[in-house]
Amino acid sequence: MDPRRLLVLHAVGETGSLTAAAARLGTTQQAVSQQVARLEAEAGAPLLVRQGRGSALTEAGRVLAGHAASLAAVLRTAEDDLAALAGLVRGRVAVAAFPTAAVAVLPPALAALAARAPGLSVRFTELEPPEAEAAVRAGDVDVALVFRHRGDPEPPPGDLVRRPVGQHAVHAVVPAGRPLPQHLADLADQPWIAGCPRCRAHLVRCAAAAGFVPDVRHETDDHAAVQALVAAGLGVALLPTWALLAGARAGTAHGPLAGVDERVVEVLLRPEAQRVPAVAAVVAELERAVRP
Repeated sequence: MDPRRLLVLHAVGETGSLTAAAARLGTTQQAVSQQVARLEAEAGAPLLVRQGRGSALTEAGRVLAGHAASLAAVLRTAEDDLAALAGLVRGRVAVAAFPTAAVAVLPPALAALAARAPGLSVRFTELEPPEAEAAVRAGDVDVALVFRHRGDPEPPPGDLVRRPVGQHAVHAVVPAGRPLPQHLADLADQPWIAGCPRCRAHLVRCAAAAGFVPDVRHETDDHAAVQALVAAGLGVALLPTWALLAGARAGTAHGPLAGVDERVVEVLLRPEAQRVPAVAAVVAELERAVRP
């Protein structure tokens, strides 16, 4: 089988249509269709089926697409090794980061990189930690900024390099005019506003240690919406201080709280990527931005 056709099939499987795969690959829909047809002839089995306005992989297609994902990762590693051999800070580096890092860390880090390494092209995608980790493992991104909470179980050793680079506090956010609570238990009888699954799990864990189950009335990942709901008197919340850097909303107050552990920020990357000067430059700049 022609490995280039496997990569085309991989793109179709990821994007969900021939047209979207063509856009990703910088070619035409007709060319993608022809490559898939030739691959089906080589495989002796249908690889795609129509699904609404797009295309879905058949069982045989999913098997081949899985091998194509491994092939894409190997090719990316080969590119990384060549870049390391050249010792040049240039090329492309894909970065993923969670939303609050996109506010607090990415803008200064990417601006500094643009000044120090103008030959380096950095592409940023916002992803929550589980999706970011999967993207690094699949080779879709080179570096990911992720977070966990200090009291969470230590992640088990795996195939990725995990480097702690900093931490930041999680504050209570309450309507303005109320006394700021000193301990999480002081908010036991309040309605709560919760965010992403990881943040909600953190709230539930800390509340359990404080002796109560939080009454979560509203759920949103939008930190501005969280503050608006608090300002309207509809509940209280926990927000990381990085989320408050964009500006605390009028009508709210926030402060540290006993019984709530901080966030630990980590960089994730594949072991072989550590040898690549461009990746090393991005990691170093992210570390500087997290630890100003």
